[in-house]
Amino acid sequence: MTGLAARLLRHRAGPAVATLLALVVGVMILVAMGTLVESGLRLRPEPRLWAAADLVVAHPTVSHQVREFDGDTTTSTVVLPEGGSVDAALVPRLRRLPGVAAVTGDDRVPVGAPAAVGHGWGTYAFAGRPVTTGVAPRADDEVAADTRLGASPGDRIALVVGGVGRSYRVSATVDTGTASVFFTDAQAARLSARPGRVDAIGVRLTPDADPAAVAAAVRRIVPPTEATVHVGADRGKVERSAHLAAQSLLVTAGSAFGGYVVLLIVFVVAGTIGLSVRHRRRDLALLRAIAATPGQVRRLLLAEAALLALVAAVLGGPAGLLAARWVHGELVDRGFVPADFPMTGGLLAVPVAAGTAVLVAMLAALLAGRRVTAIRPIEALGEIAVEPRRPGRVRLIAGGLALAGAGSSGAFTVAAGSTGALAGAVGMLYLFVAAVALLAPWINGYAARLLTPVLPRLWGVSGHLAAANLRANAQGLATVLTALVLSVGFGGSVWFLQTNLERQTVAQSSAGTRAERVLTAPGGLPADAAAQVRELPGVRAATGVRRTQVVVRSLDGIEPVDAQAVDPVGLTDTMDPDVREGDLADLAVGTVALSATRASASGWRVGDRADLWLGDGTPVNLRVVAIYDRGLGFGDVMVATGTVTGHTAGATADEILVRAGPDADAALAAWSAGHPGGQVRDAATRTRLIGTDLALSAWLNRLLIGVMVGYAALAAATTMVLATLARRRELALLRLVGVTRRQVRRMVHAEQAGLLGSAVLIGTTIAALTLGAIVGALTGSPIPYVPPLGAVAVLGGATLLGLATTVWPIRRLLRVPPIEHIGLKE
Repeated sequence: MTGLAARLLRHRAGPAVATLLALVVGVMILVAMGTLVESGLRLRPEPRLWAAADLVVAHPTVSHQVREFDGDTTTSTVVLPEGGSVDAALVPRLRRLPGVAAVTGDDRVPVGAPAAVGHGWGTYAFAGRPVTTGVAPRADDEVAADTRLGASPGDRIALVVGGVGRSYRVSATVDTGTASVFFTDAQAARLSARPGRVDAIGVRLTPDADPAAVAAAVRRIVPPTEATVHVGADRGKVERSAHLAAQSLLVTAGSAFGGYVVLLIVFVVAGTIGLSVRHRRRDLALLRAIAATPGQVRRLLLAEAALLALVAAVLGGPAGLLAARWVHGELVDRGFVPADFPMTGGLLAVPVAAGTAVLVAMLAALLAGRRVTAIRPIEALGEIAVEPRRPGRVRLIAGGLALAGAGSSGAFTVAAGSTGALAGAVGMLYLFVAAVALLAPWINGYAARLLTPVLPRLWGVSGHLAAANLRANAQGLATVLTALVLSVGFGGSVWFLQTNLERQTVAQSSAGTRAERVLTAPGGLPADAAAQVRELPGVRAATGVRRTQVVVRSLDGIEPVDAQAVDPVGLTDTMDPDVREGDLADLAVGTVALSATRASASGWRVGDRADLWLGDGTPVNLRVVAIYDRGLGFGDVMVATGTVTGHTAGATADEILVRAGPDADAALAAWSAGHPGGQVRDAATRTRLIGTDLALSAWLNRLLIGVMVGYAALAAATTMVLATLARRRELALLRLVGVTRRQVRRMVHAEQAGLLGSAVLIGTTIAALTLGAIVGALTGSPIPYVPPLGAVAVLGGATLLGLATTVWPIRRLLRVPPIEHIGLKE
């Protein structure tokens, strides 16, 4: 059967090449996405700071149990945005345990400029590395510096800690593998943003100690809700390294978009194989008529699909690995991933992608050939000689359910808030496309009836023929309509998502910022900077802003959301997040203001008590005092700075919003000059920089969305070319009965206009509903922004795609004498 399948593929090169192209590109994308995910999953971060520790006590994650509808419970775990902390009082208690040789708590100190991380010297003993040169720091103005900072013993090095510049003498150089500095233990404790807390506790055991027994003793002392014990390879997960951040990015982005691509491949490959089998139904019917069993025909189709999928895997696998390498390089260049992040060779991604392609292709072939294999042999040729009857009720009911599911998904998207909006909207888009695929025969038939009186008026006799073709071939054009709708739907929805997010974020931030000036510094500004600025002459109000994240409950567990901690004094004079309920002037320690989308998703109203976790995992119960609309511009959560003091990695302000008259310029400039790298910017410059940062951070999303849109367009192109080339016998018959070449071309143009019009109308409607649901969920406005040039590109691109993939093949077919085509099969 495999040999017969191979021979048939050689004689049916057109459908085979179209299916092969769809599979090759699909495998390439899957391998590229899979390699990113595999690289993230295979990462085993080696401990650097705790290399010589036998176990580490830390609190890197927070977990929450969620009760499902069926009564079962699931545990949702997220990495703490600010890194968890541990009570420093545990250090002496652990030191007294039998079998413990040494214990130290790590006071992590963010260093703003140069970008580095500070620790106490006692922590360096657990790195297991010798001092390169020099001696340990002994005074508060001495540090040991990593060789990456380019300092030598005896040099002076300027460090910005807590927004304040200080000069230190380098007493030693060390090699930790990261940009680090080591203060004396006392100085590190004073500089820490978390008094009485440490980021982690390292424990080293005596040579004769039983590691399991000591670990069990430590677990009995450590409260399980506040910290966990990490041994072996897990020690590396405690250290907040750039590798761990890159791991999370690759796994999250690769998994999400890889899943979307799998669904897209299902649509594309199923449509291509279905169209190929449909155009070969005469051959398959002949096999049935000469006594081929249904099982033999099914095995033939499965063998063909498997052969094509295996060839696609051979071609698409290496291409996907090259694509993954290129993406990795781009991610490194843009700062998403460290240059030394290890990328795997796709040992798992390639076979998974190949297996997915084979499975999808074989299932599509099985479904496509079910009609031919279901009828009796004697009825096969007669059944297949005419256009098959309309599909049955099962397809109609399934299409109605998919349409209803799309509406439900839209309702979920509007209620899901910012985090669930993308997933809900993409699900909504796929359900709409599935509904179109199932209902396409009825859609085509209804559209043909509407176009019947229109096309003859515009194209004359050719219009009559076009209308008749559209009516008669309503089911045959289902795959073509689906491919076009998929292309327009993707291009008009997810492609403009990032544009809307960036535009709304910038617009909300600009509209809600009442301050005329903004003070910033590369290493942050001191925690009391806002109070200092308020004392300057000419300053009417000043608000310090510290950006952070908090963890809140969601529909399926818990999730981190953007938040900002602000100085409440004069807050309403410098920012206006468009409060719809409550009063922002009531914001104080122990209270919270929420965006409307977050309040709706969590079911909170003004006056309620909101349970959430701060960025370091500390649970808090805050009273809701205000709900505002500009959540993209000001974050989903707004709290007073005092609420997060001691619960963030650093204690600096990211910026100071200043409301002042022109007479304050000199004083602001002088104050800013007294802080390392301090700058005074106007509000317009701040808005422009926000847009630039958003565009940079959105690069990966744009790349992946672009790949999906491009694949959808490729699917539409191959499907339409395949459908057009299959009409050679039909066009030859028309020419033999007296229809001229010009009339045939006009007929095809009329058909294409009708089909494109229907596809563009449906695709645009789906795109508008999907994009509107996302924008509505994030901004509260159901009307999305579509750039004029973008709309022209999508609609014009779909039109050009339809014309190019139809007109060119038709012109090629018309060059051949009709007598040569009339004897062909399909």
